[in-house]
Amino acid sequence: MKLSGASFGDHNTPSRFPCSKLKLDNLFLHWLSLQETQKLVLTLLEEAKNGRVGVCNPPSMPVPSSPLSPQSATALFAISIPPLSPQKPQSPRSESSPTQPRSNSLVLKQAKNSATIPRFFFPGGAPVPEAVQRAMQSKLDQCFTSHPEGLTVPAVKDLVKEVFQLPTALAYPLFYKLAQPGASTVSLQAVQSWIVQQKVMQVEPVVRMFDILRSEGRNYVVQGDLKSMLAGILLSHPGLEFLQDTPEFQDRYAETVILRIFYSLDRSGLGRITLRDLKRGDLLSALLQLDKEDDVNKVLRYFSYEHFYVIYCKFWELDTDHDFYICKEDLLRYGNHSLTYRIVDRIFSQAARPFASKTDGKMGYEDFVYFILSEEDKTNNISLDYWFKCIDLDCDGSLRANEMLYFYEEQLHRMECLSQEPVLFEDVLCQIHDMVQPAEEGIFTLQDLKRQKSLAGILFNILFNLNKFIAFETRDPFVVRQEREDPTLTDWDRFARAEYVRLAMEEEGEFRASDNQNEIWVNQNLDGQFA
Repeated sequence: MKLSGASFGDHNTPSRFPCSKLKLDNLFLHWLSLQETQKLVLTLLEEAKNGRVGVCNPPSMPVPSSPLSPQSATALFAISIPPLSPQKPQSPRSESSPTQPRSNSLVLKQAKNSATIPRFFFPGGAPVPEAVQRAMQSKLDQCFTSHPEGLTVPAVKDLVKEVFQLPTALAYPLFYKLAQPGASTVSLQAVQSWIVQQKVMQVEPVVRMFDILRSEGRNYVVQGDLKSMLAGILLSHPGLEFLQDTPEFQDRYAETVILRIFYSLDRSGLGRITLRDLKRGDLLSALLQLDKEDDVNKVLRYFSYEHFYVIYCKFWELDTDHDFYICKEDLLRYGNHSLTYRIVDRIFSQAARPFASKTDGKMGYEDFVYFILSEEDKTNNISLDYWFKCIDLDCDGSLRANEMLYFYEEQLHRMECLSQEPVLFEDVLCQIHDMVQPAEEGIFTLQDLKRQKSLAGILFNILFNLNKFIAFETRDPFVVRQEREDPTLTDWDRFARAEYVRLAMEEEGEFRASDNQNEIWVNQNLDGQFA
């Protein structure tokens, strides 16, 4: 008898094919009686109760013997299997099926692939290759053999430079860290113990530098930890020999360098430098450059004496009573009265940064260093944070038109007093918007400013620095060309260079005037004696 697929599957017509219907019932009952089928049905029911969508793939099972042909039996069995979920199609042999165990070859293959992926995250720093460690150990043994009685400061310099590949300036903090109080040498046992405990041979140079600088029991560096390093630099660097006769300026130079380092590296503003800060900063490269340069002024990052000279002289000019504090009236004279009263009020309200002076209404030297570095270079994250906090009156993390108008009103009044053509605030706001291009119109966030660092500083100059605002409106083509010729210099570098030349010329003029006065006095007295 020939059976069609449509009539075979039609259960509503049992009278036409009674034998076939009976055979199908027998096969279905036999399939339901199998243990594998019962497990499958129970699993499906459990999934339906739990509300999970999907179908558990049936395990493979033997096909019962049938008088039908093997092809017919297979077709009958396939019709009895529930269909796969259309939401998650997969083959009955899917590796993700909970009823289908994964083969051993697949597990071994995945284990092999995971073993070949190299480690890429090292919280304590990337390890040093074994070949480099062996070379360092060999140099260390030679150093110990050459100094069996202990290591003096010059020997520690060689150890730091040749073995640990670090700047020689770190030899002084390392010496004082390992030597006994009052001792002139460091014992070899102390050095070896430090190397083993801190795993110095196995870590990268910046981690070694961090361990040398930090005090015992701390995981960060404070300002006092850098004093021994600066003392060593002042003692040994040829570009600073002229300061040895003036200890008071040595102290001021060291203090200024330390403050500049913390200004750049202390991202948290808590007076601490962590290992992460050191890795993200450039202190190590600056110290290495200091070893190569005999002229300290070529090391623009942190150690330039000319930069220190500009900062200190600027502070001294404003501090008229020389009590080493600056008040509001003093700061208003900065930059030929370039700042507005309102921004000075915000600075002294400590909106940008709490004063370290701890004296009411007074700004100390540390506070002034942070101010002048932020004022003369508004293209870095630290200065943008500084001035953003000053302008953000309601501390909501965004600058709005009413806040900017509050500061710009004084600028308008000053332009009128100087007979300058005033620029309307609406025009200024449109100009600022075109420069910064904030994500939300009319609202300027710190992230918007940091995306446009080269232009964000102009926004602040427009609001509270009249001299720089006018200079921007009447830009000198020579200055613009100069900036393009040497883009490696920052705004602070250019300001410090120009200001140092001006101060040097003024000092030279005063010196010549003093010589002329002395010569006139001598001539008058000599003429009177021999008249």
